[in-house]
Amino acid sequence: MRYLMSLMLGLLFVVPVTYAAETIDGKALLQKVDRNLEPESYESYRKLVNIEPDGKKKEFVIYSIKNGRDKMVTLFLSPANDKGRSTLRLGDNMWSYIPNIGRPIRITSLQSITGGVFNNADIMRVDYTEEYDVISMVDQDSTWLLTLKAKTKSVAYDQLKMTVDKTLTLPTKIEAYARSGMLIKTLYFKDLKDFGNGIKRPATIETDSPLYKGYRSLMMYDGLKNRKVAAEVFSLGYMSRIGELR
Repeated sequence: MRYLMSLMLGLLFVVPVTYAAETIDGKALLQKVDRNLEPESYESYRKLVNIEPDGKKKEFVIYSIKNGRDKMVTLFLSPANDKGRSTLRLGDNMWSYIPNIGRPIRITSLQSITGGVFNNADIMRVDYTEEYDVISMVDQDSTWLLTLKAKTKSVAYDQLKMTVDKTLTLPTKIEAYARSGMLIKTLYFKDLKDFGNGIKRPATIETDSPLYKGYRSLMMYDGLKNRKVAAEVFSLGYMSRIGELR
């Protein structure tokens, strides 16, 4: 009898800990990562830097507005030969507008409008929860390792392995994989910065790829704040007018 009572008392202490671990919601965690990285609707200024193996660099300055979880427009401010160029993303669909051509041209997520390691899906990123399901979570003491699976075949990467800082609920590293299981690239999140109005996130994302050995690309946020604009902004007819929003 004493043995049975001791066993029952022991279970009282063990069961709650196990239950708490099992109730952690991967989807809710990923949603929090999305919102900690940026508001649902916002405007930002970014500098993209492509670095070649010999140290040669090419820089771009981009103004962006995102609305909701899956709409984004960008405007190139520099270099001079790209100034006025804009891009539009509506869910899985993307277009590029070049003033000299005067009409939108459809582009794909795996192409790169800047020619570096970042592709169009990286530059015009929508919410992770919009494109991926969490299929596993691994507790790594100070971090979570989330494995994300693409919801459709149109998503740029079939699978992501995201390391999330438990204290900040922000990613520190993301490995992106093809459907074959091949590593396409790794993204590193650095330089935590307070942008004001409760937005505190890494100001720099760096990426490299085994497919482009010796090449690196950086994405550096200079400004990021809440902003919501009219729905008409996210249309093919408005792409030539994105500069009016600044």
